[in-house]
Amino acid sequence: MVFNFIGKKVRLSRILRSGRAVVFAFDHGVEHGPKDFPSEHIDPKVILRKVVDAGVDAVMLLPGMAYLTHDVWANKTALIVKVTSKTNLRPEDQRMLQSVFGYVEDAIALGADAVAATVYWGSQYEDTMLSMWFSVREAAERYGLPCLQLAYPRGPAIKNMYDVEVVKYGVRAAIESGADLIKTYYTGSRETFAEVVRVAAGVPVLMSGGPAREKPMDFLVDVKNVVEAGASGVVVGRNVFQHKNPSGMIKAIMAIVHDNKEPEDVIKYVE
Repeated sequence: MVFNFIGKKVRLSRILRSGRAVVFAFDHGVEHGPKDFPSEHIDPKVILRKVVDAGVDAVMLLPGMAYLTHDVWANKTALIVKVTSKTNLRPEDQRMLQSVFGYVEDAIALGADAVAATVYWGSQYEDTMLSMWFSVREAAERYGLPCLQLAYPRGPAIKNMYDVEVVKYGVRAAIESGADLIKTYYTGSRETFAEVVRVAAGVPVLMSGGPAREKPMDFLVDVKNVVEAGASGVVVGRNVFQHKNPSGMIKAIMAIVHDNKEPEDVIKYVE
């Protein structure tokens, strides 16, 4: 019997509760440093408690942060453990390389529902990250854990990483490398992102939230566009934890993703 197939199916259903998901990404402390967080959110439990209590579908944490905050998220939301990362303290020419930040066994020990790893498609270190990805995927497959690939086309040869053809290329590479879920860049319109979703061939696509928008309505419109394009939701960080009302932002995003609400109807949650 192939038990791992069932395990993966069950765990995916915990994340994609309605076939869609809003995932709170919280790996920025390593990728960008503490400067990313407003002073009231330097304590990670403060912001995590707000988004978990607001009903977010899943949180994506590095292993150490998952350990430190288990009393906040455990039995309240799904957990995705990201096992690769990198700092911006390293030399600039090496910032296109993700490093090992944990193992699939760490994710299992923490009670995770999925694991995540980044591949910078087009980077000069693409081959190294692919080796890490396949090691993660092989171990996760053995234990029935879904694998989220952060499929980011990024590197010196890529002039515009948001270009629809570039994003589609990264998504195609993600499905061909065995991703169960894909997080990728928003291409700027519903029509172009629909092309990205089509390339994914049924593998759920989640929009990367990106930098915080000056006007929350602009981000909510993006969320609406990607959902209407056929995406399975969003992975959002800075547009929530850098906002003055993180709980309201989560509630607004959830209403669009799960209930097909219009941005105009949910902006009241954040104003």
